[in-house]
Amino acid sequence: MIKTESAYKKALEKLQEDQDFIQKQRKVLADMDLTKEQVEKALQPAITFHEQLKEEVIYYERIKRGEFEPIINFHNLGKSLIAYRIYLGLSQQELAERLDVSPSQVSRDERNEYYGATLERLQHVMEAMQMIAKTEIQSEKLLLA
Repeated sequence: MIKTESAYKKALEKLQEDQDFIQKQRKVLADMDLTKEQVEKALQPAITFHEQLKEEVIYYERIKRGEFEPIINFHNLGKSLIAYRIYLGLSQQELAERLDVSPSQVSRDERNEYYGATLERLQHVMEAMQMIAKTEIQSEKLLLA
C-alpha cells in the first residue's frame, strides 16, 4: 500500500519505467521470432507486477479524493486510518506530533496496518485526525444478499 506522497511519486515513475521496459522487451522478443503467445507468456510476470502497482496508484488517488471503502467488521480499519491520514494530507510526522508519539511509532503502526492496536489507541488516532467512523450493524445474510 502506498502510504506517502513520495512513495506515490516513485510509484508513478516506476509505472512509466515498467511500461517502457515491457514495450522494449516485447519488441526484443518479437524480433527473436517468438509467437505472440510466447511473447505474452514471457512478459506475464512483468505485466502482473505492473498491474499490481497500477492498482495501488489508483487506490492512493481514490483515497486522496476522499473515496473510502466501507469498514466491515473492523477488517480494514487500519487501512482506513492510513487512507484518512493521506486524505487529510497529513504526513506520518504530523500525525505523530498530534498523537505526541515518535514518527517511528506511527510508521510502525502503519506498516502493520494497526494490527494488534487496542480500541483505545485506534480511538486516539481517529480523534487526532478528527475522524468519525459510523458503525451500522446488519445481519450477514442481509449484507451478502
